[in-house]
Amino acid sequence: MAEILSVQGLETQFRTREGIVHAVNGVSFNLDEGETLGIVGESGCGKSVSVMSMLRLIPCPPGQVVAGKALYQGRDLLKMSDDEIRHVRGAQISMVFQDPMTFFNPVLTIGKQVSEPLEIHNGMNKKMAYDRAAQVLEMVGIPRAKERLDDYPHQFSGGMRQRVMIAMALITNPQLLIADEPTTALDVTIQAQIVELVQRLRQELGMAIIWITHDLGIIAGLAKRVAVMYGGCIVEESGVKELYANPMHPYTRGLLGSLPRMDETDHRRLVSIEGLPPILMEKPQSCPFLSRCTYAVAHCKSENPALKNLSPHHKVACWVDPNTGREY
Repeated sequence: MAEILSVQGLETQFRTREGIVHAVNGVSFNLDEGETLGIVGESGCGKSVSVMSMLRLIPCPPGQVVAGKALYQGRDLLKMSDDEIRHVRGAQISMVFQDPMTFFNPVLTIGKQVSEPLEIHNGMNKKMAYDRAAQVLEMVGIPRAKERLDDYPHQFSGGMRQRVMIAMALITNPQLLIADEPTTALDVTIQAQIVELVQRLRQELGMAIIWITHDLGIIAGLAKRVAVMYGGCIVEESGVKELYANPMHPYTRGLLGSLPRMDETDHRRLVSIEGLPPILMEKPQSCPFLSRCTYAVAHCKSENPALKNLSPHHKVACWVDPNTGREY
């Protein structure tokens, strides 16, 4: 399949009263047409900032993308004019945000908000846009969709608002959908429904997806590949099955060790990762996971490891083989 997106060496900083926060430090990944990539990591690791930097959604100031490229179909999103990037966002690349309760304008009807991208990007008149909005709302499972176009956001439950948000993202038939923890505010039953909905829509529409989450359990049944982030860096990237069967970064092992497993017959205790995430007031010169790692060696203190290939489809940023405890 053809490559649709290539992010190379992305770095983003924020100026604060305390100093410069190095939020994203050299993130690189790619995405093929129709592929689903999961980006996983704990809060504050740089997942959302990475994709928002790519789409030029970081407020400047205080934020600034200081290095890198984000090539969408061969064109660098970071070098586009304001008008050019506006025509890409919402039309070709859409984003679903994590809080459906505060996303919508409370004084505009759902029909107005869902249909607006069609009027802006596709030049449709109001009637055509409303008819298409009703079709897409039905597609995502909103009952009596045409009748509900004149309803306001407060008349929808959290799960229904999330479906409406997905409908708004899909209204222009984008080639890439970015979902930023879209199930965080929902209960587990609704989470499962949303994940199933996105899987079905991907198959029907053939779009590529980047799914950002802290929940490895969701990624297991959704993505083809997964990138694990820590301290503003990607520390491991692999196919999902390979990652779950053979995690090679200590942080990934810690994340998986904290999850209950249904495929194990023995009863093992869940483990936690001791310590706290790094405060990125300086760009990491050593491994960002150093203070929490039980495999650390002297090399980890002197140099931050780059991603290296363990196999054609498995990369890790670590100096130590966790299976043997020896340096690579």
